[in-house]
Amino acid sequence: MNDAITEQSIQNQLAKLTALREAIAQVIVGQRDVVEQLLIGLLAGGHCLLEGVPGLGKTLLVRSLGQALALDFRRIQFTPDLMPSDIVGTEILEEDHGTGKRYFKFQQGPVFTNLLLADELNRTPPKTQSALLEAMQERTISYAGTTHVLPKPFFVLATQNPLEQAGTYPLPEAQLDRFLLHIRVDYPDEVEERAILAQTTGGAAADITAVMGGEEVIALQKLTREVHIGDDVLSWITRLVRASRPQGTAVQAVRDWVRWGAGPRAGQSLVLAAKARALIHGRLAATREDVAALAAPVLRHRLLLSFAAEAEQRSSDDVVAALLKSVSFAA
Repeated sequence: MNDAITEQSIQNQLAKLTALREAIAQVIVGQRDVVEQLLIGLLAGGHCLLEGVPGLGKTLLVRSLGQALALDFRRIQFTPDLMPSDIVGTEILEEDHGTGKRYFKFQQGPVFTNLLLADELNRTPPKTQSALLEAMQERTISYAGTTHVLPKPFFVLATQNPLEQAGTYPLPEAQLDRFLLHIRVDYPDEVEERAILAQTTGGAAADITAVMGGEEVIALQKLTREVHIGDDVLSWITRLVRASRPQGTAVQAVRDWVRWGAGPRAGQSLVLAAKARALIHGRLAATREDVAALAAPVLRHRLLLSFAAEAEQRSSDDVVAALLKSVSFAA
């Protein structure tokens, strides 16, 4: 990678990222870690799943990101009666007025967009949830034997309510694995909550101006993949992911609390996420700190816990903490 090009690219792209953060901050109070993780997903070209109780601004956050990006943005409200065709599209019967012949034409669904907000994804049954699987992995939609390519870039930013709430359907493991990051949205602190009250109950509403377009997003993604990651960091990621599997692991917490560990896609996600975080912080090399900061968002939805973990009220974050503590950085 040419040093001059790298320096110029970093300066230009970091300026855009700063402007993007500032645009979102016009509407979103606090939630710095959540906003940073969303931007990491954007740079790494991955999808994000945001989880939190209703009223924490998850939908507003994703909508604000959509407004700050000059991309096609669509929202699907997932409900128990939503059908797969409501997402991917369907064929409709049309008539050629010149010849009188009838033919089927594919009518694209809302998934044909750049930024898709899948709101309350776990409010709809698994059959409808799975309609997003091909779109999220392959960036295509297959219908009636024809493959339709989705626009570039393409992101799914999904929100879900905690599983303990009534009327929710757990996402299948295969679909969870398609999300680069599982982002937890927590309650604001007292200062932030007061600022939210003051900002949202006045007469003036913040107007977000788009600061970045599709070509710039794609350029950022290419730059992210060029960020260096050392062999020592890469080896540590490999050992972390492999240690999350209960078969043969040396980590006691994994043997006690995990039924199925993370697969190779988790390692790929952790590498890309670490590179993206490094770029956001103005660095061209991913470090151990980048990996440690993103281990929980990358791994927490890829670990299937055992009944013993539930009985002991242990979470996947507890397992990730044990992995970071037990798996040595030095081989």
